[in-house]
Amino acid sequence: MNDIHNTRKLLAKKATEFIAGGFKPTHSTSESWIGRVYLYNEDEEIPIDNNRKLMIPLFQLCFDNLPYVPEILKETKIITVFISEDYPMDLNQNGNNWVLREYKSKDRIVFKDLKNKSSFIKPFPLSSKLIEEDFPVWEDQNIPDNIGNRVNELEDSKEIGSYYDFFENSYGHKIGGYASYCQSGIYYGKDFEFVFQISSDEKANLNIIDGGNFYFAKNNKTGEWLYYCDFY
Repeated sequence: MNDIHNTRKLLAKKATEFIAGGFKPTHSTSESWIGRVYLYNEDEEIPIDNNRKLMIPLFQLCFDNLPYVPEILKETKIITVFISEDYPMDLNQNGNNWVLREYKSKDRIVFKDLKNKSSFIKPFPLSSKLIEEDFPVWEDQNIPDNIGNRVNELEDSKEIGSYYDFFENSYGHKIGGYASYCQSGIYYGKDFEFVFQISSDEKANLNIIDGGNFYFAKNNKTGEWLYYCDFY
């Protein structure tokens, strides 16, 4: 079992997980939400999609007081995400029926009570908790070959029952850690890294096709964002 212990140490990443509802909202500049965005620059509104329709406020992610924030977002204060009802089904650049806005501490943020009346998402504030050890799903293409091969050897020798007996992935909304891919995962490109995901959430009435997720990756050189979606 020393092999498993050492492999866990090599693979483990911290993450912050988010849970919808369960407390009275404060509507502050440090509160995260699903289904609602009220923090904007002065000249910003809810964006318009490629069909000239108002997008749906999907996620407001505030970094004050979070238990863990990835290094790639160390200068980020707030992220907001909007999505078209006709959201992309593959790898896509920012602005193509989805919009991510990233705010630094120097940006002047204002409160705007803007809503899309056709939104199907039930808004909830999000509480957060630290995930000390998050591991990739077995379908993740980023599992190193040597580790994948060793896990297969341990399964074949019956030393372990399966990968998931020892490596758990935290499903749900989260920042950091590993993406909870439903399928085989994806390669985002050079210098891109997975940063956070928004998951299907029954409480918020968000079902991404069939229990799927939205994933967001950032380029550590250019700051560019990419979107990906998969489902069962």
